[in-house]
Amino acid sequence: MSLIPSFFGGRRSNTFDLWDPFQDFPFTGCALSVPGETASFANTRIDWKETPEAHVFKADLPGVKKEEVKVEVEEGRILQISGDRRVEKEEKNDKWHRVERSSGKFMRRFRLPENVKVNEVKAAMENGALTVTVPKAEVKKPDVKAIDISG
Repeated sequence: MSLIPSFFGGRRSNTFDLWDPFQDFPFTGCALSVPGETASFANTRIDWKETPEAHVFKADLPGVKKEEVKVEVEEGRILQISGDRRVEKEEKNDKWHRVERSSGKFMRRFRLPENVKVNEVKAAMENGALTVTVPKAEVKKPDVKAIDISG
């Protein structure tokens, strides 16, 4: 179990990997995470990929119903995914040997880049997997006007 990241590829999958090298850096205009978001809710793993058409976020939320998940876009292009994992009811005669599944509130926040359409965000939940799609705005190419050369 390592508390430092792997610099040589691969994904870190250990729940205890809380190291965030950018935690104290003031990133205001970039597409990195919002400061402090990894320390509290690192158990909710989310993948973020960029395609030519959109930014796609995928989160595994087994046992969480879509009614228990909120997807919001705040001012300043902050995408927030939050929810609540319910604790399983304990029966009087139950004897637990191990409890590894997490429960309670979770929240992740991401600063979106400037080239997104925040009014067209879509979210879908299927088989315990949440997919949030944030379409990209078309990059407007500058008009080029040909100039005749006299002489």
